[in-house]
Amino acid sequence: MKEQDYKYKTINPYNNEFVKGFPNTTDDEIKETLEISDKLYHDWKKQDISERAKILKNIAKVFRENSDELAKIATIDMGKLISESKGEVEVCAMIADYFADNAEEMLKPKKINTIATGEATVEMNSTGVIMAVEPWNFPYYQIMRVFAPNFMVGNPMILKDAANIPTSAQTFEDMVIKAGAPKGSITNLFISYDQVSDIIADKRVQGVALTGSERGGKSVAQIAGANIKKSTMELGGMDAFIVLGDADMEQVNKTAFGARLANAGQVCVSAKRFIVMDNVYDEFLENLKDNFEKVIPGDPLDTKTTLAPMNTKKAKDKLQQQVDEAISAGAKVYYGNEPIDLEGQFFQPTILTDIYKENPAYHTEMFGPVAHVYKVHSEQEAIDLANDSDFGLGGIVFAGDENHGAEVASKLETGMVYVNSFVVTLPELPFGGVKNSGYGREMSELGLKAFVNEKLILKAPKPDFENLAGGIG
Repeated sequence: MKEQDYKYKTINPYNNEFVKGFPNTTDDEIKETLEISDKLYHDWKKQDISERAKILKNIAKVFRENSDELAKIATIDMGKLISESKGEVEVCAMIADYFADNAEEMLKPKKINTIATGEATVEMNSTGVIMAVEPWNFPYYQIMRVFAPNFMVGNPMILKDAANIPTSAQTFEDMVIKAGAPKGSITNLFISYDQVSDIIADKRVQGVALTGSERGGKSVAQIAGANIKKSTMELGGMDAFIVLGDADMEQVNKTAFGARLANAGQVCVSAKRFIVMDNVYDEFLENLKDNFEKVIPGDPLDTKTTLAPMNTKKAKDKLQQQVDEAISAGAKVYYGNEPIDLEGQFFQPTILTDIYKENPAYHTEMFGPVAHVYKVHSEQEAIDLANDSDFGLGGIVFAGDENHGAEVASKLETGMVYVNSFVVTLPELPFGGVKNSGYGREMSELGLKAFVNEKLILKAPKPDFENLAGGIG
């Protein structure tokens, strides 16, 4: 088959070379996958959770042992810096370790104090096969944060990953099987969205997890709702980075540029709107520009490179169109928006100012190395501007006093806020948002229980007919 014959294919965004293609999954292969996954779900119901913990610990070990190979595959698939890819592999191992070590305790039955006669307990039971629809920007991490908790719960996972990172997706499954997990624990399929719909509709599938665009989330959530399937959605954001007037500017300046340029700016929870108090605004802009100027574009496999290409030509062209529209609507270019003389999908880090509400950039997520910088004159103005968004994923607040920073953070309409810190992802910290950024949580105990049946069991020595509540159901 030729390059154009593949939907799922790796094209190296650094040099635009076609690397490998994968044939689409057939309907018969989907049928077989559902049968294997459902059988495993029932087998796991008879298995002690400690057995899966041992396998998940070994998955962490296999990821670490194959870190170099995994990192190189991710970098070639979607272009991120090799150091970022290695860091991602380690985070995946940490997630696997965390749920292997803690899931059994978290999933123990919980007793409830009740006036009912007898003893009330809530059990945490598995529910069935989970369908996961995942994006390209973190080829392993996005999968692991759904896979690891559901593996421990006892929910097998079917994966539909992005079409431009097929090698990473298949390698993830291969590593899981290599570590000793049974076939069907996770099955990567190269499928269409029509096939995704058919899988979600299947009665053996009991949950849907999606990380992706707002458009994709609406579509998959609609299908899940129509089939009465529980879903979690993480759909991107317009995260605010608030700099209060008494913030430690040395720390702010060290953090701000990385908060925007990590992963070439292609992060749902990265800082996209910098909201800065007027007394430190000029200093902030100057330092952000200085740091943006210092990046070194080049081969992401070269450790000297500090600016990676974007993941595809389509993504780069979309970002350029958004920047052009913002400028046409009155935004000013403080720095950047010049071509980079390399053949890959490079986009020069760009700073836009003077963005007002009538500008489409005010409302639109730019998924790449473009920063919007706003000047505000009061703390309340900063909070109001941060909340004036249809999104609500994450955010950062820098303040001279961290307790006051936390007070500001509590007023932001987002799922996560980091005070005097960059965004950090750890398995014990819940991840997710509100508004158009989605619903539900991944990671932590909340993520572990996203797709469990919280079953009430009430044991009573005999029926208490005199005190039985009326109007049941």
